[in-house]
Amino acid sequence: MKWLRKKNNHQPSLSLEEQRAEKLAELGAQLWALRQEQGLSLEQVVVLTRIPRRLLQAIEEGNLNDLPEPVYIQGLLRQFAEALGLNGVEFSGTFPISSAQVNPQGLGNHSPLAQLRPIHLYFLYILLIVCSVNGLSQLLNNAVLQANSSQNQPYPKQKSIVKPEIAQIKESVEVQSVNDTLSAVQQGKAVQIGVTLKASSWIRVVADGKTEFEGILPEGTHRIWKAQEQLTVKTDNAGGVLMSINQEKAKEMGEPGKEEEVRIAAKPKF
Repeated sequence: MKWLRKKNNHQPSLSLEEQRAEKLAELGAQLWALRQEQGLSLEQVVVLTRIPRRLLQAIEEGNLNDLPEPVYIQGLLRQFAEALGLNGVEFSGTFPISSAQVNPQGLGNHSPLAQLRPIHLYFLYILLIVCSVNGLSQLLNNAVLQANSSQNQPYPKQKSIVKPEIAQIKESVEVQSVNDTLSAVQQGKAVQIGVTLKASSWIRVVADGKTEFEGILPEGTHRIWKAQEQLTVKTDNAGGVLMSINQEKAKEMGEPGKEEEVRIAAKPKF
């Protein structure tokens, strides 16, 4: 009778799917409690993890059917936990994704490698050695054939044919760069402004559509900006800013304490 009572009290082990559902419910409840403690909403966790709200809600509710494969569930648990300040790797590692995590002893009985006998491994090693030797011999034969073919071909005579062409290309490039520089200087295409601060003022400088500076410059500051097409200078204290155009005599931009904007365009190309 004692043997019968022991047999009746023995509870059947849970399946892998049941263990996943039970573990997910436990982990989801922990994440929900921690999120509530930190005062975070699911929408805020979505922003932190970039995980859709329906998946986060399924994790907290322990709804295994609304979640993807177990390996992805483990990744979602890791991201969720890390967003709440936990160690995501340790937290998600308790979620079983394979039977190996549930019953590691079973691997020895069902693994194909464990069923191999020593004689099988011996033949496998011999096969690997034979394949390796054949591969090496084929590589050596190809190398010898290539060496013989290269020795039989006559060496072409080396002539310095390319040198004059290279010299001509260099000369043309140098002449072209000098001509371009001279033409740019002669045409006066670029425009330059110099700014000297009589008083601390806010200034914004835009060169060819790009903002080169925007901020407050202290009294006594001197700055120079250049542009190829147009310069725009704006200040909130026109009387405190002296501006010179293309190294000409500096002049005040306007009256003190007033906002002023000046646009200087480069000289047109003749």
